[in-house]
Amino acid sequence: MNGMDIIAKLKQVNLTGRGGASFPTYLKWQSVKDANGSKTYIICNGSEGELNVYKDKHILENYTEEVLNGIKIALETFHNAQAIIYLNKKYYPKLNQKLKKLAGKLPITIYRKTGEYIAGEETTLLEAIENKPHEPRIKPPYPAQKGLYGYPTLVNNVETFYFVSKIAKGQYKGEKFYSIAGDVKHPGTYLFPETATIKEIINRTHNWPKHGLFMKSDNFFVQAGGGATGEILLPKELGVPIKGVGSIIIYDRKKTDLYKLMETWADFFVKGNCDKCVPCREGSYRILEMIKHKKIDKEKLEELYFALEQTSFCPLGKSIPTAFRSLIKKLDI
Repeated sequence: MNGMDIIAKLKQVNLTGRGGASFPTYLKWQSVKDANGSKTYIICNGSEGELNVYKDKHILENYTEEVLNGIKIALETFHNAQAIIYLNKKYYPKLNQKLKKLAGKLPITIYRKTGEYIAGEETTLLEAIENKPHEPRIKPPYPAQKGLYGYPTLVNNVETFYFVSKIAKGQYKGEKFYSIAGDVKHPGTYLFPETATIKEIINRTHNWPKHGLFMKSDNFFVQAGGGATGEILLPKELGVPIKGVGSIIIYDRKKTDLYKLMETWADFFVKGNCDKCVPCREGSYRILEMIKHKKIDKEKLEELYFALEQTSFCPLGKSIPTAFRSLIKKLDI
């Protein structure tokens, strides 16, 4: 299969990136192809740093050959290509040797992620690999035009490369991986259609809460779509597919300390941002302080949300308000 064949197939099935942004995969591949650089870098992003999200770990452990086949297809598609698997530091000890062995003589390097959450953002990981401060780059130029060491660079998620392999083999069924965590009987990673609703996924994995009838119970709530950045949904709101990262976290409302939960999110953002821009650095800190002291000032929070969403340098800061806003509003804090 030549490069144009796989790009046409990616377009035909409308595969979107599985790292959270849901950008059409074929457009990324075509942009790298059109850049026509003297060298091309391919990065498989396995940094996976979201809270309670572990689908990429599951894929790397159980479908390693499929992921590597997707990377191999990329190596064959682009001119003078080299690949890097950018790996979560917690996954590295277990997976490093396995990946090296299966990669064989292919030009693939395993890189251990060195920074915190933000180091998984596609331009920040370029800076990390180049041994620079872990801070996002200004876009444009985008990595497809000027990425690692200034060369055209394809950055795709682990799950994306898995499905590239499936598409090349004619085995793609419009599915997606979902990680289920929280107050559930059967946590884990599951494969379901992209169109499956949250309600359907929870039902089919036998993870509905114990209390009362499933859709009528008010004893639980769900965080969906991106770990700590995911939106809070009530039982009546679960008849929708998941956008972004396929994560579902279920909370027993009777057991969950809502302030503790929000403090966990806020602490994660304070520690995980790069400190480059004031809105993200100061905004996450102010939210944490407010929650720690259990003094929710909704007017001040809205001002912080506005600053984060409108002026943050990268997507991390813009996504911080989602969970806090939806939880405080829907659970009437």
